[in-house]
Amino acid sequence: MTSPHPRAAVAAPAVAAVLALLLPFLVAAPAHATGYRYWSFWKWSGSAWAYQQQGPAVYVPPDGAVDGWRFAVSPDGGKDAARPTAAGDFGAVCAATPAQPGRKRIAVVLDFGTAADAPAGATPPDGRTVCAAVPAAASSAEVLAAVAPPLRYDTAGILCAIVGYPHSGCGDTVGSLADSTGKAESSGPSVGLVAGGALVAVLAAAAVRQARRRRDS
Repeated sequence: MTSPHPRAAVAAPAVAAVLALLLPFLVAAPAHATGYRYWSFWKWSGSAWAYQQQGPAVYVPPDGAVDGWRFAVSPDGGKDAARPTAAGDFGAVCAATPAQPGRKRIAVVLDFGTAADAPAGATPPDGRTVCAAVPAAASSAEVLAAVAPPLRYDTAGILCAIVGYPHSGCGDTVGSLADSTGKAESSGPSVGLVAGGALVAVLAAAAVRQARRRRDS
């Protein structure tokens, strides 16, 4: 009985191993990331915007804080959403608003997004900043209501519109982030998958050659 050629014995398990690693990706090709059109909530922290982990109805900003809001098509995942484009400069926003006993001053930055972010037929207003002078116990939702009415919420309490924008819709799904931003995303396999497939083909060919040699020997 002819024993298997050593190279063939190595090639076959190698093919199986590579296929096992690539099979989930080959069976289910990666889809475009789904986008959602919504207002995201931020706070100015140090020198940058940080995603606000608490909802506006719960979070109570301290005196001198900066709340930021951005309307955009973003992935559902908080920190990966589009940030306000303007800096959160409390001194500049609230310079003309004097401090008052028993009240706090909160700077609010509103970014209505770009034309690409807007619902069909809508034009985003220009971004704006405003200083809110509110009771010390006011939440961010109350701060926003004081300076940017009308607000619109859905039945689940999700903020849908600030200063009436947008006029309709709430967290609408957009086909993909590529569709909304105009960035080209290939619908074909990634470079990694192509390279992996080529490796499988090479190993498979090697295994076939070795099998033929065993048969002919």
